[in-house]
Amino acid sequence: MFVLITGGGRTGARLANLLINQGYKVRLIENRRAVLAHLHQELPTEVIYEGNPVDPSILEQAGLREAHVLAAVTSDDSTNLALCFVGKTMFDVPRTIARVNNPNNAWLFDEKFKVDVALNQADVLAHLIQEEMSLGDMMTLFKIRRGRYSVVEEKVAPGAKGIGIQLKDLGLAEHCLIAAIIRDGKMTLPRGDSTLKADDEIIAVASPEGAQKLSALLAHPIYPTRETKKKAEPSARN
Repeated sequence: MFVLITGGGRTGARLANLLINQGYKVRLIENRRAVLAHLHQELPTEVIYEGNPVDPSILEQAGLREAHVLAAVTSDDSTNLALCFVGKTMFDVPRTIARVNNPNNAWLFDEKFKVDVALNQADVLAHLIQEEMSLGDMMTLFKIRRGRYSVVEEKVAPGAKGIGIQLKDLGLAEHCLIAAIIRDGKMTLPRGDSTLKADDEIIAVASPEGAQKLSALLAHPIYPTRETKKKAEPSARN
């Protein structure tokens, strides 16, 4: 797959590195001198194209006409919108992905400007923080289907509500699929009549609602409380 990235800041450079390491063909366009100097230290020279990313001739030289994906990740929302529009209308790129820098502009990133996928980084980060706050000890391994589902891992706490109940009776069917149970270091594939024990490790695929329900079933029945330190009593004076 050939991915053309516009914008060589931290997001663009990191994306390019990840894709190159996974065997993708990558080209990155950047025109800021200071950023270009840094990019040449991080990326192979043949990946980097110097020029204005909204200039159609630069996009042509970088190979957008042959690219499968255009990732517009500059720090300017209007530039990212223009790139997606030009990419679709002039170069027939199959898929456009745009970075949303200002959450107030998110409503613009839709089919009108030929944006297939809009990534609002502030919104994504806020949701991740909220998820980590609300899921206790549950660990999100990775997300699938554009973040609609997560692969999660959690250990069954002693006294958890879900212990001893058959999986088919946990009420998770529509929102969560338990894919594996790791018990005493051995992994088993669960069935509908399988039950959970304390200290089991669970791997599951879940929607946000399903992850919340699973967390409630596997968590310790008493939410941990912060210990309060007793103030030292003043020593008696002679």
